[in-house]
Amino acid sequence: MKIISWNVNGIRAVEKKGFVDWLLNSGADVVCIQETKAHKGQLSPELVSPVSQDGKTSYSSYFYSAKKPGYSGTAIFTKQKPDSVECMGDKRFDDEGRVTIAKYGKLAVISAYFPNSQDAGARLDYKLAFCDAMLKKCDQLVADGFNIVLCGDYNIAHKPIDLANPKANEKNAGYLPEERAWMDTFTGAGYVDTFRHFCDEPKQYTWWSYRFHAREKNIGWRIDYQCVNPDFIGKVKKSEILSDVTGSDHCPILIEIEE
Repeated sequence: MKIISWNVNGIRAVEKKGFVDWLLNSGADVVCIQETKAHKGQLSPELVSPVSQDGKTSYSSYFYSAKKPGYSGTAIFTKQKPDSVECMGDKRFDDEGRVTIAKYGKLAVISAYFPNSQDAGARLDYKLAFCDAMLKKCDQLVADGFNIVLCGDYNIAHKPIDLANPKANEKNAGYLPEERAWMDTFTGAGYVDTFRHFCDEPKQYTWWSYRFHAREKNIGWRIDYQCVNPDFIGKVKKSEILSDVTGSDHCPILIEIEE
């Protein structure tokens, strides 16, 4: 089973850059999307229900959108109909469309768009409240017998290896001590950063600023993750960054798990 996660920075914008063709040719069983910036009713039928020309590949889609127009939002595109689809279950975060969860048997695939803590930590309290709620949600799912794949834009670079200029960014959103400490807590609880499970190389990033030709120079941050509960890591065959895929300031990431 292949699961891709991608912050598209506006699903209507990325549709114009070939998203549907990319999706249909991705080979993914499930694609988790963040920062949709749209409600399902605003989207074309081709985007809501992508189908290949030969009819052999098709996806259904599930959206949780923010109440505020053009803001935040998550979605899941899936070949196989899930047993159920739900949101976070917390109005503070559901009003911003922060989470979409699809359940398949005893597997829960989560598309999550973690808040940006913003300049001077203006939303840091909200960010940390979301992080704590997400850890509790994951713990509850595991306690209920689910394996979890927590996909998404965490808006956190965990360690110095995960961004090009760690020293210069120690007081900046996404690399604040409080954010990194939560990642320590999350992984300390046993959850596994699947990419780092397979790869300990530096200069592996998933987001680049649109300024200063950052992507061309690979001056980036790794802030997108696919983490799993400890009992599930043995089922993970690979975890990769698809840095060649363009269309957003983020690139997609891929995890492949045994059926």
